[in-house]
Amino acid sequence: MKAFLFLLLGSMAIFAGEALTGAVEKQPLNMSAIIMFVIFVGATLGITYWAAKRTKTAKDFYTAGGGITGFQNGMAIAGDYMSAASFLGISALVYAKGYDGLIYSIGFLVGWPIILFMVAERLRNLGKYTFADVASYRLRQTPIRTLAAFGSIATVILYLIAQMVGAGKLIQLLFGLDYEIAVVLVGVLMILYVTFGGMLATTWVQIIKAFLLLSGATFMAIAVMAHYNFNFETLFATAVQMKDLTIMEPGALISDPISAISLGVALMFGTAGLPHILMRFFTVSDAKEARKSVFYATGFIGYFYILTFIIGFGAIVMVFQNPQYLDLAKQAVDGGSPILGGDNMAAIHLSHAVGGDFFLGFISAVAFATILAVVSGLTLAGASAISHDLYASVIRKGKTDGLMEMKVSKAATVVLGIIAIFLGITFEDQNIAFMVGLAFAIAASANFPILFLSMYWSKLTTRGALLGGSLGLLTAAVLVILGPTVWVDVLKNAEAIFPYKYPALFSVSAAFIGIWFFSITDKSESAKQEKEAFEAQFIRSQTGIGSEGAVEH
Repeated sequence: MKAFLFLLLGSMAIFAGEALTGAVEKQPLNMSAIIMFVIFVGATLGITYWAAKRTKTAKDFYTAGGGITGFQNGMAIAGDYMSAASFLGISALVYAKGYDGLIYSIGFLVGWPIILFMVAERLRNLGKYTFADVASYRLRQTPIRTLAAFGSIATVILYLIAQMVGAGKLIQLLFGLDYEIAVVLVGVLMILYVTFGGMLATTWVQIIKAFLLLSGATFMAIAVMAHYNFNFETLFATAVQMKDLTIMEPGALISDPISAISLGVALMFGTAGLPHILMRFFTVSDAKEARKSVFYATGFIGYFYILTFIIGFGAIVMVFQNPQYLDLAKQAVDGGSPILGGDNMAAIHLSHAVGGDFFLGFISAVAFATILAVVSGLTLAGASAISHDLYASVIRKGKTDGLMEMKVSKAATVVLGIIAIFLGITFEDQNIAFMVGLAFAIAASANFPILFLSMYWSKLTTRGALLGGSLGLLTAAVLVILGPTVWVDVLKNAEAIFPYKYPALFSVSAAFIGIWFFSITDKSESAKQEKEAFEAQFIRSQTGIGSEGAVEH
């Protein structure tokens, strides 16, 4: 259950993905969880029906008509970014490793200042529906959009596999449903939200989910601190007594500087290259609202990750040696204190410890809502890449109407949903951690360098972006395969050819160096024109003159 990534997000699943292998024991049915689950599904289907009546144009479908406010979009971004891995996985890392779990909490947050100060406004002013609009703004449309679209689709599908497997395992564990039924249920709901409601329905599903998750996590954190008179020193001292002093020391997860730097690079640049996150900045009216979106999203996300740290230590002091939550059969064999369902259930067990069956049902339903919100955002980003970038811009060369483009996007949503269901069932008992790691590496190594340099470097050319981006993509894929996660854990070789689990330091460097080299050595006439077009692009990126919002106002 430890590879539920979305963001966010990728690297944590490399550490935690092994737990997805093997069977999961069903837990007794929790009626409060079932009731809240039904209420949430009913409410979101009602939202989808409401949104479907208001989704009439391609702009409505892709960007909710650009009518989402900065605060609403910030909450939706937080809902899209705070995955089940963020809630269950990071709290499990803190529960298991203590201090080092904070590395991931901070790591997932540090990419947002990059988006706030360097990406959000320019992205909104230059783009329309996808980040490929910006990457190809002054470059040749066909090769750049094709590369960007395939980078987006690869990221989306790899993420969807992890989310679907995680969804099946979680629902199987919490609700007692068969794995296959759980995966199909998530897939069908995802298709309904995106196909009929588009971005408007997806946005409100994400907003509701973010509110529920923040509320639940806040209650858990307050309940834990109330047991210790809101004194952190007492909480940590009790946790050390329960385990030992090592939980307050760094180095339990990452002990060498190369891995630490590489992980940091992946978390920073990967966040700024995720297509479903970047797409959200086109749902607001202008660059000012885009900036507000990131400001609010950063606040919500930062607050949430602080809560996961408290929840992790709360699980140590209230779950670790509590007989009610221990797997006594495993304890007899292993001699330790394993909890029911594994470490990833630490937050779920803590919810019962502080709030009883009712609150356990609430948190279980919120975990399900989390998965639905994330897979909906991912699916919409993948469908947009297919319909807007590949079909409308590459195949039809821009000679198509919005209605036809929207039909293609809806068809792509159904196909992506079916693929996600099929792959989710196929990979049930496989170690899928390398797929999540590869998805994050693609976002950091292929998507982000092209997007960033297209906005900031006047000498970027189509040849440089195409060859350098492809080099980053290839390097990331090869190093993941040759690294310990695939070469040893999956392929069962004795020793990895590439010694590090996290390839981002090398693949991102290869992408930037490749883009720089192939651009400055490009002496073609088209390259000269592309460089000259940078000034006009720069003016629009700063002023918004000519952007969607400017036209409407």
